Amino acid sequence: MKKLLLILIATLSLAGANIASANEGGFNWDKAPNNTTDLASLQRGAKLFVNYCLNCHSAAFMRYNRLKDIGISEQQIKENLLFTTDKVGDTMKANIDPKQAKAWFGANPPDLTVIARSRSSHSGSGGDYIYTYLRTYYRDPTKATGWNNLAYPNVAMPNVLWELQGTRHPVYTKQEVHGEEVEVFNGWEQDTPGQLSSTEYDQAVGDLVNYLQWMAEPAQNTRVRVGVWVVLFLLCFAVIAWRLNAAYWKDIR
Repeated sequence: MKKLLLILIATLSLAGANIASANEGGFNWDKAPNNTTDLASLQRGAKLFVNYCLNCHSAAFMRYNRLKDIGISEQQIKENLLFTTDKVGDTMKANIDPKQAKAWFGANPPDLTVIARSRSSHSGSGGDYIYTYLRTYYRDPTKATGWNNLAYPNVAMPNVLWELQGTRHPVYTKQEVHGEEVEVFNGWEQDTPGQLSSTEYDQAVGDLVNYLQWMAEPAQNTRVRVGVWVVLFLLCFAVIAWRLNAAYWKDIR
């Protein structure tokens, strides 16, 4: 009975892993840069987010004036990041009509406020997923949008950053696995150049991911900093309490 239970648990675990792998496209996620203390990177990422993501995706739980936390002044927000009718105190809402979005993409584009936290899994953090996702688009004429994605096969969203990245296609090599010949991903081949080089594009996506990670929890750096001071205080207090305890019991013993 015990052996049967162990077999059942192993089978369910394997099935769950296979489902997760299928949902994520079976593609290994690359490690994203995680530097939410780099204000210059966060500012560049905020600019990319407003210019390329906010057209369709909202960040309804983030206000424009919160960008002052990453070193962008209110005047800079007004001049560079606001749409015509928006105000500094407004939340970041997309201007796209939800009905049109559903007609074009089959569903309303999701809100991105906490996307960097919600997409984490056993394959990596949410930042790793987004970093990989935005770098694995390729042209696919069989799809309605003309695009496909290795990290998210049959994705409805087109590659909004294609002008920066250019167009490319995945290269596969045939390998024998368990006696069967399979195609294995072996890099990319550039078809048309983009406005940025491959290295520059990766850095730009890294800036955008840094911003999305910061936006998911703007107080995270303060939380970590306060946490360090609290731990140091508790350690110092523990030493003081230890010495006071020794002094109190010295004469009694």
